[in-house]
Amino acid sequence: MSQQTSMRPPARGSWWAHALLGAALAAAGVYVLGNAIAATLVTVTLLGATLVVVGAFEVASSFWAKGWGGFMLNLVIGVLYVIAGAVLVYDPVAATAFLTLLFSISLIVSGFVRIALALRYWRDFGWLLVTSGVIGILAGLVILSGWPVSGLWVFGIVLGVDLLTYGAWWIAYAFTHRHDSENLQRAV
Repeated sequence: MSQQTSMRPPARGSWWAHALLGAALAAAGVYVLGNAIAATLVTVTLLGATLVVVGAFEVASSFWAKGWGGFMLNLVIGVLYVIAGAVLVYDPVAATAFLTLLFSISLIVSGFVRIALALRYWRDFGWLLVTSGVIGILAGLVILSGWPVSGLWVFGIVLGVDLLTYGAWWIAYAFTHRHDSENLQRAV
């Protein structure tokens, strides 16, 4: 892969798809901000249900594993998934403490990644991507500072703000490259 290809921003031929992605992210952010606690509880409950289903499939697949070791490994993993999922579904409020800790760490890491990407795409509203990264890092630190007490409502608020700012960057990116896309389509 050439240097020029690897440094190219996302495909410019579909500016409207990028604008639509940004609008969807921003709309999701506004919705989550309006329903922060409910968004947290729904997310944890859906994650728990998903783990139960995946665990059940893992347990069932253990009977087709080759050898005793494969059977036991798949069975144990499946049972652990089912137990973890059941705990999340049974008491999503208590489960948010642990998930909030993981979420805050992932926000911090994601923030640093966005800042690094902003340097790569600086001409394409990189400052907005830096803003999104800084907000992600600060949000992760806010969660850690109030953890576990504030985890229930902070989780939804931080997610909403994060979605909103990331959506804003995609919208800005799309409209900046709108004319490039139209010129490319005329040339084809």
